Amino acid sequence: MAPADIRQVVLDILERIAPDEDLSSLDDSVPFREQMELDSMDFLDIVMELRKQYRIQIPESDYEHLVTMDSTVAYLTPLLKDAPAPA
Repeated sequence: MAPADIRQVVLDILERIAPDEDLSSLDDSVPFREQMELDSMDFLDIVMELRKQYRIQIPESDYEHLVTMDSTVAYLTPLLKDAPAPA
């Protein structure tokens, strides 16, 4: 899956978790929590959704890589390289 597709997957998950958030102005280099009303349970929902959809394991020690959209996409790119792009 290409980085642009991974970004869209993350956006889709964020839309489901935080439906009232305006994601159109999301800055990919700024931490999610500085831009959105996300608590720790929301963050875990993101991780669980990725696990459910793509059967990938994200150890708690790697959560620091999921702080911004840029870092999340960079972290997920090698893990999802063989995953099909969303339809």
